Amino acid sequence: MPARILVVDDETAVTDLLAYNLRKAGYETLLAADGREALRLARQSNPDLILLDLMLPEVDGLDVCRELRKTSEVPVIMLTARGEEIDRVVGLELGADDYICKPFSMRELLARIKAVLRRAQPDEPTGKPSTILRGKGSLWLDVESRVVTVGEANLALTRLEFDLLNMLLTNTGRVLTRERLLEQVWGYDFVGDTRAVDSAIKRLRAKLRGASIEADSIEAVRGVGYRLNL
Repeated sequence: MPARILVVDDETAVTDLLAYNLRKAGYETLLAADGREALRLARQSNPDLILLDLMLPEVDGLDVCRELRKTSEVPVIMLTARGEEIDRVVGLELGADDYICKPFSMRELLARIKAVLRRAQPDEPTGKPSTILRGKGSLWLDVESRVVTVGEANLALTRLEFDLLNMLLTNTGRVLTRERLLEQVWGYDFVGDTRAVDSAIKRLRAKLRGASIEADSIEAVRGVGYRLNL
């Protein structure tokens, strides 16, 4: 079955262009011209990915993202104008997976969509014994079952947050640059801006600290990236 993509933008020229190119690339496409319609379609149609403009009538894109994240982990790529830097940062912190600035290259957008959809696919069972990684504060990560526990409780992480934690635990004590994390976890180069990494790490650390202060042993290395210490 082709992936279903919900395109949310109030500019008809943009939605027509996106719909044409997405369908040509083999995706099923749904369109919404305002935030309220976007939320309705997202709940009714269960899209595999949402392309979400920030400047929308009725309900703006940030509020749409905030509402979606209350009940859904559907991947979201924000479509933003270059001057909306603060909105991009807020959107990433609300749980958007990626953003791309207008005007954008259709080739780049399709590459981003492909990478985000690939990351969202469930893992194939390997039949191999589980690999268990241990962190601080009774933190355990089971690579095969994709379960993270702190003490006796399971920690609810998004797929992206799990992959980030797995990458950090696998490289305990090593500094991982933002660029390497983008390449290994996001699956592509994020040219010119690495805020997506900072925002995702911030969300991950908040969840770890919420479970146990000791579980958060992620350290920011100024101007370089992050490492996890034991």
